[in-house]
Amino acid sequence: MTERAGSGPRDRAAAFWAGPLPDALTVAGASPEGLSGQRAADLLREHGPNRVEVSGKRGWRLLLSQFTSPIILILIAATVLSMAVGDLIDGAIILAIVAASGGLGFWQEHAAGRAVDALQARVRVDADVIRDGREVSISVDETVVGDLVVLRAGDVVPADCRVVEAHRLQVDQAVLTGESFPATKSTDASPADAELTARVNALWMGTHVVSGTGRAVVMRTGRNSTFGEVTSRVATRPASTGFQRGLTRFGLLLVRIMAVLLVGIFAANLLMHRPIIDSLLFSLALAVGLTPQMLPAIVAVSLSAGARAMAAHRVIVKRLDVIEDFGAMTVLLTDKTGTLTTGTVTLTACLSVDGEPDDEVARLARINAGLQHGFPNPMDAAIMAGAQPADPAVRIAEAPYDFTRQRLSLLARDGGRPVLITKGALRTVLDVCDTARTGDRTVPLDEVRDRVLQRFTALSAEGHRVLGLAVRTMPDAVVASTADEREMTLVGLLAFHDPPRSDAAAAIRRLANTGVTVRLVTGDNRHAARHVAAAVGLAGEPLIGADLAACPDQQLPDRIATATVFAEVDPVQKERVLTALRTRGEVVGFLGDGINDAPALHAADVGISVDTAVDVAKQAAAIVLLDKDLDVLADGIQLGRRTFTNTLKYIRVNTSASFGNVVSMSVATLLLPFLPLLPRQVLLLNFLSDIPYTTLSTDHADPEQLHHPRTINVRTIRTFMLVYGSISIAADLAALAALHWWWHVPTDVFRAAWFIQFTVTEIIALMVLRTNRTFLRSRPSMALAGTGLLLIAITVALPFSPLAEPLGLAPLPGTVVATLAALTIVNVAANEFAKRISPPDPLTTERGGGHDPPHVGAGTRPGGFGTG
Repeated sequence: MTERAGSGPRDRAAAFWAGPLPDALTVAGASPEGLSGQRAADLLREHGPNRVEVSGKRGWRLLLSQFTSPIILILIAATVLSMAVGDLIDGAIILAIVAASGGLGFWQEHAAGRAVDALQARVRVDADVIRDGREVSISVDETVVGDLVVLRAGDVVPADCRVVEAHRLQVDQAVLTGESFPATKSTDASPADAELTARVNALWMGTHVVSGTGRAVVMRTGRNSTFGEVTSRVATRPASTGFQRGLTRFGLLLVRIMAVLLVGIFAANLLMHRPIIDSLLFSLALAVGLTPQMLPAIVAVSLSAGARAMAAHRVIVKRLDVIEDFGAMTVLLTDKTGTLTTGTVTLTACLSVDGEPDDEVARLARINAGLQHGFPNPMDAAIMAGAQPADPAVRIAEAPYDFTRQRLSLLARDGGRPVLITKGALRTVLDVCDTARTGDRTVPLDEVRDRVLQRFTALSAEGHRVLGLAVRTMPDAVVASTADEREMTLVGLLAFHDPPRSDAAAAIRRLANTGVTVRLVTGDNRHAARHVAAAVGLAGEPLIGADLAACPDQQLPDRIATATVFAEVDPVQKERVLTALRTRGEVVGFLGDGINDAPALHAADVGISVDTAVDVAKQAAAIVLLDKDLDVLADGIQLGRRTFTNTLKYIRVNTSASFGNVVSMSVATLLLPFLPLLPRQVLLLNFLSDIPYTTLSTDHADPEQLHHPRTINVRTIRTFMLVYGSISIAADLAALAALHWWWHVPTDVFRAAWFIQFTVTEIIALMVLRTNRTFLRSRPSMALAGTGLLLIAITVALPFSPLAEPLGLAPLPGTVVATLAALTIVNVAANEFAKRISPPDPLTTERGGGHDPPHVGAGTRPGGFGTG
């Protein structure tokens, strides 16, 4: 990646990785002591928050987007042409209706966007900076150019930075570069023409610290950052979620139908020697009617309402498009700490190699835990919870923890001598030991290895997490590195306990009853994983990381099909398990809160974290739980399904009604000596019938609609459209026959009657077809029922109002009103009968074969689920 020349802050900080560090500090207006609070506040006001806007159109852009579909643009152009040749009133009415329809969509989407912004502000990712000479924690949005940032493992890099200090600092840059391994950072200058991956002294916004510590000065923020530049280039690409792919297929179906009908109706009108402009406007109005114009607004309102409802249940949605996938989730991969266990880690034993309680082991563990400068973790907190007054040991250096070594080594001056104290997973600690301390003797490790492993197995089988502790004397040492972790002496074991949650088994059963299987995936050993899994009702022998590593990718989906527990897995293996499940057609959620969970959170259909997680996990997740509780998650899934169900009601009912209307008017065009409806009447009925849909987000969902994962299935939508659209067509043509050949009503009365017929029957169809039950047994929400009844009243009243003449309508005789009422009752009965044969909302979900090929690229989030 190369930098582009420009102006402003980005240009002034171009190639900030090149040249001496003092020069870079001068360019940024920074100092080694950081900024003052006042200076930072001034810069924030001047340049705005450190934010990359990717949430879509807002303000006037959103308003204009309501009128940018090709059909709407052609309609506006044709209307202007009609006005130019003298039809001013008709043209003005059409433009007013188009403007009102666009304004309604804008208002709905704008309100939804503001509501979601307020919710997302509740999830805060922080940065530690030096202000006024002391370290403070601020929101990432508040960082400014010149800030001195303090970095530790788990921290998100808040902006593009130049490294000032680095102590074994390693950064995951995959979001920008796709690198599989973390990059080591230092203060060494890089050439101005170095590739991004070779700029060892530069940190990039959106990346995160894997291990080590450091300080860096902010050089570029927000849209001026490299991440901001990349994001601005791809921001217009839609997120690849299963719901959106389903909508795309649905849209293509409508385009094909619309193209055929549009051309056919226009040609028929020309053959019947009707005016070209009138024929074009009528055809375009029908095309607009068939297009679900309100779909973006309905989806936005439904998703934002779903997000607000989920927030009330302490589930914060960071990306709205994931709500539908959340409701469609079939598998939940979760760690055990805090979800299946209480999350309260306690140190239960500090044992010597012989298995006896040992105060010296406890003291050495406190030195290692208390003096390390890496990221806070529950086990170090547990070690320090029972600490006595501070040990006299003095910190010298540190080889920080990383997920490859699974060890943390601290070099400390203890009793006048430098000693390296290493703590970590027992297997990896044994790998660097050649001796062990037993009693007052030091013996070869092989003499005690079997006893140590037996004790480890016994403790793990009781649910304990067991770490090893080793030491090595290093005379005159002033630095520590991973190379020093050798020829060490094993001194003891540390046992920790985090008991299973009493409610976890019930929560897992609740999820299972709604079609979501829970699978445990953990880096802990197989014995501890088996113990916790059994306690919460997850049966089966753990599948361990070594088995996964030995299994080829093409065989892995079958290998893991029935596994419910995965133990001793590393971050790459977590991601492999997730991808293999998606290959099997599962919609996979991943719940994690650690540094090593970030890749899986990105790769999952639904990445889920918690508010107490490390910053990188919160940033990677699409959903954040304010309580780490599977019951909270289950509540959120139910709300996601309700949101999906209500959105699907619009898609199905609106599509079938529009299809029926267009076909009915196409047939009427051939049978009548006049246009069955004027273009302005077609657009008005489309506008009026859309209004009740805006309240669909408040509607109730029947319990059976929430019982299983749901997906968009274009085939079932097509079936719905044909079945229920045909009923609508039959009712419309029956009305045509009664009005034209029985009652012989005038043209304006016919149009008024058909206008009422179309609008009222669509609103009533929404009330009837929103449920598989008899409509009297499934009450709509008050808002939906209220708007529906209000619009029916307005529609019936229009022909009798002062607006009738400009709209081309006329009052209806009582006999016509009675005929329409009778046809409406027959229509309802026909829909209710059809429900028994072809339910409007099939409650099964298709699994398998519908996924896009699994792919995890740099900074991408793969798509969701199959759409049938």
